[in-house]
Amino acid sequence: MTLTSLDLTMPFAGDDFTICGAGETSMTWIKTIAPPEAEGRLGRIYDRVRGPDGDVDLILQAHSLCPHSLEGHMALYKNVLHHTANRSPKWRLELVGVQVSLLNGCTYCVTHHAVGLARALGNEKRADDMVAALRTGDHTPFSAAEQAILAYTEALTRHPDRVSEEMIGAMRQAGLGDAEILETNQVAAYFAYANRTVLGLGVALEEAHIGRSPEDSDDISQWHHR
Repeated sequence: MTLTSLDLTMPFAGDDFTICGAGETSMTWIKTIAPPEAEGRLGRIYDRVRGPDGDVDLILQAHSLCPHSLEGHMALYKNVLHHTANRSPKWRLELVGVQVSLLNGCTYCVTHHAVGLARALGNEKRADDMVAALRTGDHTPFSAAEQAILAYTEALTRHPDRVSEEMIGAMRQAGLGDAEILETNQVAAYFAYANRTVLGLGVALEEAHIGRSPEDSDDISQWHHR
């Protein structure tokens, strides 16, 4: 899945975003330190998160004035979405991330993680169909377990004070174990954080980096993007 194949038309707020082309400078509403200018602790962290072209995703550059928060972001991201000890299939975690990002109107995260969903499924058409269904709010194409997850995730994102124990019970009845439920909760909570980082700081969507992510592993120090 590529940027040109994605339908970026979203029936949610938050469509005011910028796409950066190759060679453009980092774009946020606050000062950022670009990789060539990074020194000390920030330079060392950038070295850990670089992609194959040696650059650093803009959502990560947005932390550049506070390198310690970049370390925290990457530790959480790696563990909740890219750790091999997760019980949930990777595509299902990516699905949760796309749903939360759609609900929050975060085009940056939808675009990146729709590609991650397709990669995890190994089926671009199926991923496209899933994202299209999420955009319309029609969950009937999904399995009972997926519908229970999506109902829980939507409630947690839109109205967290209305989440109920019955929603947990519905996921259990659909066959999910409590560890999978916890993983769903943590991925949904992470994307709420990531969406607000992007939307709150005006992080641009960098076309050249769509879909990059760390490799799945049990090495929590392995942050290089591919």
